[in-house]
Amino acid sequence: MQYKKILTIQDISCLGQCSLTVALPVISACGIEACVLPSAVLSTHTAGFTGYTFRDLTEDMPAITDHWVKQKITFDSIYTGYLGSEKQIEYVKDIFARTASENCVKIVDPAMADNGKMYPGFDLAFAKTMLSLCAEADYILPNITEACLMTDVEFKTEYDRAYINLLIAKLAEAGCKNIVLTGVSYKPETTGVVVFENGVYSYYEHEKLAKGSHGTGDVYASAFVGALMSGKTAYEAATIAADFTVECIKYTAALDNHWYGAAFEPNLSYLIGRLKA
Repeated sequence: MQYKKILTIQDISCLGQCSLTVALPVISACGIEACVLPSAVLSTHTAGFTGYTFRDLTEDMPAITDHWVKQKITFDSIYTGYLGSEKQIEYVKDIFARTASENCVKIVDPAMADNGKMYPGFDLAFAKTMLSLCAEADYILPNITEACLMTDVEFKTEYDRAYINLLIAKLAEAGCKNIVLTGVSYKPETTGVVVFENGVYSYYEHEKLAKGSHGTGDVYASAFVGALMSGKTAYEAATIAADFTVECIKYTAALDNHWYGAAFEPNLSYLIGRLKA
């Protein structure tokens, strides 16, 4: 029996239920060894907190990679989340080239924008560099805003299937192999995920909640990676991750004063149950 190792590369917020503090426990709950490369360390995440500390770890990334290579360490999957600069993206490409196992599954969540706007500190040059990383991945997990920025397609809040198909076609033309496009809503009361794999489109529609939580993109991406590497198909992984994320948002909404992230930990048993089904 193979015991798989996933490397996840993203920042770590010491408090905030996002990035590595989500990826590490979610992937571990899927029964897979989770190895980490922190790209930065923050005291909290940046949404709603002020005065947070930030330590950039960009220059540590090559030395860590060199050590792994010397130790002949390789990974069955490499999953990237929030990357803070174009330089980090180039370092990730080197990690792909030097530490991927023969059948390594490379998964990129191009976390840089949402709701029609880029996160602070990013620009269109960053989006183009991110697209070049996505072209090296086996699966990418953009939302609509991120897909638009990487393909120069106008962002719209109202759209049809032709618009979504255009986004996916543009990403595929740029070299992206398999695409999981999140936050696709054709009706006001629902949202969903489009999975484009091996030239085939599938759509999973689910309930749209009135209020979300910070970090749900990381919850979704980590659950998708864990499910996929547990042997589920991409479509199965996409549906499990979507349902798990909805459960986490509902649980969080019922709490009295939990505003800074999604309370995913009490719902890990749900995720484990879905993986065993």
